[in-house]
Amino acid sequence: MKVLGCNANRPLAEAIAAYLHLDVTNASIRRFSDMEVFVEVHENVRGEDVFVIQPTSYPANDNLMELLVTLDALRRGSARRITAVVPYFGYARQDRKTGPRTPITAKLVANLITQAGANRVVTLDLHSGQIQGFFDIPVDNLFAAPVFSNDIRNRYGDERLMIVSPDVGGVVRARIIAKRLDADLAIIDKRREKAGVSEVMNIIGDVKNRTCILVDDIVDSAGTLCNAAVALMNAGANSVSAYVTHGVLSGGAVARVTNSPLKELVITDSIQATEAVRMAPNIRQFSIASLLAEAIARISDERSVSSLFD
Repeated sequence: MKVLGCNANRPLAEAIAAYLHLDVTNASIRRFSDMEVFVEVHENVRGEDVFVIQPTSYPANDNLMELLVTLDALRRGSARRITAVVPYFGYARQDRKTGPRTPITAKLVANLITQAGANRVVTLDLHSGQIQGFFDIPVDNLFAAPVFSNDIRNRYGDERLMIVSPDVGGVVRARIIAKRLDADLAIIDKRREKAGVSEVMNIIGDVKNRTCILVDDIVDSAGTLCNAAVALMNAGANSVSAYVTHGVLSGGAVARVTNSPLKELVITDSIQATEAVRMAPNIRQFSIASLLAEAIARISDERSVSSLFD
C-alpha cells in the first residue's frame, strides 16, 4: 500500500501516512510557466494499492486538475488499484439542475475522476448522498458524526443540549448526532420574503435556556450559520456553538464568525486551514486523519468500512 499526497492538504496526507506507519510516496507535482500541472512519481507503483489524498478545495480547479493528472500518472504506471481520497468533494453543491440550462457539475467531476483512472473514491460527509450514484465505481462516504459526538459529549455533556439544524436540508445530519447524544433536536426554517430583504429565521423547537449546537456539512460564507446563532440567542439560548465538517470559510467568513455570537466553531482538517482560520479566537480545527487512515487500512485489507460507524 502507498499513500500519495498532492498539494491541496499535505499536512493531512502526512498525518494519514504516519498513522499507517508509512512514508508519503515520493512524487513531484509542479507547474510549468503557463501553470500547466505536471506530475512525476519517483517510486515504482506497479502492482501497488495507491491512495491519493487530495481535497478539491480552493483553488478548486487547480486542485481538481492536480488530482486528475496524478490519477492518470498512476494508471500509466500500472498501479494495481487507485483510490482517490477526496476529503472535501468540490462542486458537490452543484448536484442538481437549479434552473433551465444549468449544469450538474458534481456528475461531471465524478466522470472526470473515473475516466482519469480511479478505481474507488473515499470522501467525507458528501453534501448530498445521491452524489455516490454519480459514480460507476465504489464510493465510501465517511461521516464525521462519531468524532463530533465524542467531542460534544466531552465538552458539553453536563449541559442541557439542543442539537440544531441550520436549515431543513440538514435535518438528517443533525438527527444522527442528536440520536448519538440522546439530545433534543431543533430546526431553523429560513425564508427570504423577497430579493434584497434579509432572511427571517423561524425556530422549530424550544431552545430557551439550552446549550445549542449547530451541525452542518459545509461553512462557506458563514452567513447562514451566524444568522442562525443570532436567532438562537434572541430566542433565549444559553450559548451557541457549531460543528461543521468542511471549513471552506471564503471571503469575509472568518471575520463574520469572529464577530458573531458563536461561542465556538469546530471544523475538521478536511481543508487545510488558512492563517486567518488558525488565528481566529473562536474557531477550532481538529484532525480526521485517524478516521481516514483507518478507512484506508480497512479498504486495503478488504475489511468492513461501515463498521467504523457502528
